[in-house]
Amino acid sequence: MEPRFAEIVAALGDYFDGLHHSDADKLGQLFHPQAIYACGTEGSLTHLTMSEYLPMVAKRPSPASRGEARRDRILSIEFAGPVTALARVECGIGAKHFTDLLSFIKLDGRWRLIAKVFHFDLDPAAP
Repeated sequence: MEPRFAEIVAALGDYFDGLHHSDADKLGQLFHPQAIYACGTEGSLTHLTMSEYLPMVAKRPSPASRGEARRDRILSIEFAGPVTALARVECGIGAKHFTDLLSFIKLDGRWRLIAKVFHFDLDPAAP
């Protein structure tokens, strides 16, 4: 596996772990402090900074604590250059099924998330 591809896969592992365990510290290490969180699924723009998003993660009961099985997978990873990548992933939390478009930049030798733009659908059969 190409090294930069393996590095993104490892970063996505941390992303999925952070979401499943509501581990804001782990996510805070992955997201750049100036990253954005954006969604338009509900008909208006949801736009958060990391200082708004990470405390929300820390406060919510984790899917792991509720006994939810992991429901995440990598759909694609594309590189726009040596320090820029885009990953498309899916993740389920509770009744929500998310499709995330995650923009990465490599700074100081490590990949950081700079933008999370996502859509979600409700799954009435989910826990």
